[in-house]
Amino acid sequence: MDWFQFPKPQIFNTVFFFPSTPYEWEMKSLSTPNSPTPQNQNQNPEKYIHKLQENETTPRRCEWDFTLAAVVSSSAIGAASDTLGVVEFDPSDSLIATAGIARKIRGYRLHNLLPENIHNGSVTQLDHTRASEFCICTPAKLSSLRWKPGVNGRILGSGDYDGVVMEYDLEMKVPIFERDEHGGRRVWSVDYSTVEPVVGASGSDDGTVQVWDTRCDGGDCVAVVQPSVVRSPVCCVEFNPYGSALVAVGCADRKAYGYDRRKMREPVVVFEGHAKTVTYVKFMDGGTVVSASTDGSLKMWRTEEGGGTRVARTYAGHVNGRSFVGLSVWRNGGLIGCGSEDKRVFVYDKRWGEPIWVKEFDGVGSGYGLVSSVCWRQAGEDECTLVAGGSDGVLQVFVGEKRSF
Repeated sequence: MDWFQFPKPQIFNTVFFFPSTPYEWEMKSLSTPNSPTPQNQNQNPEKYIHKLQENETTPRRCEWDFTLAAVVSSSAIGAASDTLGVVEFDPSDSLIATAGIARKIRGYRLHNLLPENIHNGSVTQLDHTRASEFCICTPAKLSSLRWKPGVNGRILGSGDYDGVVMEYDLEMKVPIFERDEHGGRRVWSVDYSTVEPVVGASGSDDGTVQVWDTRCDGGDCVAVVQPSVVRSPVCCVEFNPYGSALVAVGCADRKAYGYDRRKMREPVVVFEGHAKTVTYVKFMDGGTVVSASTDGSLKMWRTEEGGGTRVARTYAGHVNGRSFVGLSVWRNGGLIGCGSEDKRVFVYDKRWGEPIWVKEFDGVGSGYGLVSSVCWRQAGEDECTLVAGGSDGVLQVFVGEKRSF
């Protein structure tokens, strides 16, 4: 299965260059000091770091009760073509989109998957075909999905194995935007700016991050950067969802980079500490980044004034040595979810380096494989929802309830 093969550093003879005639676009909304800031963004980094240090001596405990609520599988159980490489909640946290190497985007209504009483131990067993609200066939295997902000969940962006970025109108079930500027090299990740939703970014096996504007014909480049000197593949890219200018990028050169989206010629910060490929980067809050690597660890980083970084925590317990296993953060609850190459789902509390909950994908599909994608529902504070997809095509929904002490 080619989904299991993570990109390795490669050296090309191609000389990196910026476009000689850069496309000029409106920058005012990106540089405004009044960028929207969620209420739960941490406003006092020093207080936050002190709290982390205090929690170093606090005994690890699980404050959540997790329950398997739904299992969605295929009639062709164990089919390799059903591998789920990405799971994404829409902005309303009510619709789930999945994709992978089956060349299909499927959408599911969360309330249609859950049993009537999610806390009585019952598990809904469903088939993909009957459970999905829509299914869109795509021309290539998909490695990334991202909902476009500001359009009421109508448009979904994707990156595929042929190096093409596309947008789909989910009401019409048709593609409405396409750009093929990565030279046919696999696009591992796509994301959109929450400040300027018409601006997106893609990271690819060609070793570049390209920032583009969907208002332009063909999505003309706003910027092109090559994080690694040896043009190592770019595995992930994420705009800061809190409105700051930082864009996080993870590469096969074992590093993650932070760029100022207003001037992306050079990184303003480098996250260096992983021993192997950085496969995912996610923002836990406005100044905290969580990274995943095939060295089998997650790391939580704090950005500091002057371009410095520090590792606030390292998380270990899951198995990850060669594959994409997913990474998602639930910001309200401070929880981190990831998959594992031993077919288990792991949940970490950001305060402790060891997992607080582990669940095996059992009872469905073949006895081998891995958990290849995870996604938290961002709504709620005392209840949470984690959706995970496996290499056998099985989608599982877990619900959590905070314990009363």
